[in-house]
Amino acid sequence: MSLFNTESFSIFKIKEFRLFIFARFFLTIAIQMQMSTISLQIYYEHTKSEFFLGLIGLSEAVPFVITSFFSGYVADTINRRKILIVGIFALFLGSVLLFCFSAPFILFLKELGMGALFGVVFLFGIIRAFLAATTHPFMSQIVPRAFYTHSATWNSTAWHVGAILGPVLAGIIYGYHNTLNADVCYFINCILFLLAMFFIIRISKKPMPEQLATEKLKDSLLAGLKFVYKNKMVFSALSLDLFAVLFGGAVALIPAFTDKILHLGPEAYGLLRTSPAIGAVLMALILAIRPPGKKAGTALIWSVIAFGLFTILFALCTNYWLAFLMLLVTGAFDNISVVIRHSILQLMTPDNMRGRVSAVNSIFIGSSNEIGAFESGVAAKIMGLVPSIIFGGGMTILVVLGVHKLNPELKKLDITKLQ
Repeated sequence: MSLFNTESFSIFKIKEFRLFIFARFFLTIAIQMQMSTISLQIYYEHTKSEFFLGLIGLSEAVPFVITSFFSGYVADTINRRKILIVGIFALFLGSVLLFCFSAPFILFLKELGMGALFGVVFLFGIIRAFLAATTHPFMSQIVPRAFYTHSATWNSTAWHVGAILGPVLAGIIYGYHNTLNADVCYFINCILFLLAMFFIIRISKKPMPEQLATEKLKDSLLAGLKFVYKNKMVFSALSLDLFAVLFGGAVALIPAFTDKILHLGPEAYGLLRTSPAIGAVLMALILAIRPPGKKAGTALIWSVIAFGLFTILFALCTNYWLAFLMLLVTGAFDNISVVIRHSILQLMTPDNMRGRVSAVNSIFIGSSNEIGAFESGVAAKIMGLVPSIIFGGGMTILVVLGVHKLNPELKKLDITKLQ
């Protein structure tokens, strides 16, 4: 049987899913390119400090977490397509500001320096909270339930391909001839955000799920947390990813690792930064052919253990291409857990709670990327760069063992029984 005759590829017959995937792709490139450029600017133009690389993550995570409790409620009560359009347009305006802060011909804004960059990151955290709470619930309105696992796989693939191209473009353009072209990066960001918005606009409006008329605002805001806490399988899956990302945040330290361990410049950053995403795409192709099914629980546990192990091996690398390979493998194993977690959330969450549960998922996973970056920056400041990455990988493995002991039923998870 031809690869393209498999059931996983038949989801692309749905026109609005194709539009969604294009939007997801361009949005991811823009976001990854923007955040990579900010990291490069703060490291090479202002500080040369691992701690400040971590502080970028904290500056985004704090407003993200605070806003997420409300953003989930908004995603369940206001048209999700409208939220996405407004959110992407707000990101576009943020890139316009970043361009103005970095353009050499606007000197009075350029002098605002690092404070302006952190200010935009803070605002970005608020906007991303609404996008994170809305994206997956909106995708669930586009595809039939039988395609949820396939949609999770291809959504993850679009994200990771975008995550490959974004940092690569940032690294190449920013470090071209050692001229530090942040303004060019942000100009391209503006175009990419507009493209993403164009594809979302082409998707038709979707009806909102019915809500309980008697539900109080406070109860509604906390409903997502209560649902996740009471659902042991969902809680265990989210916890695994939360702590794996929290402690295994080596990616945030790549500018410093490239400079201090590999002794290379910003032009080498892009490819190394995208190596986990390349691994994730390769794994996504495998999962598209053989999606996680009856042994999803076992695959989830071992994939996170492998993620921690190869994070440790990355820390020990002094060769660029070996470091690239180790990060590529971490990305491959990480994508297994991503697809399984998204499948669990889509299949086990009621339609009228998808926004709030997606917001909780974002708090667990999305913010843990940024808080993990801060943890990595602080650990690197205290322990040193290489020991901090080894510590993170080791803690990830210990967390898996702890979650498995608390919920041994997780390894028996069978996604096919949920469809």
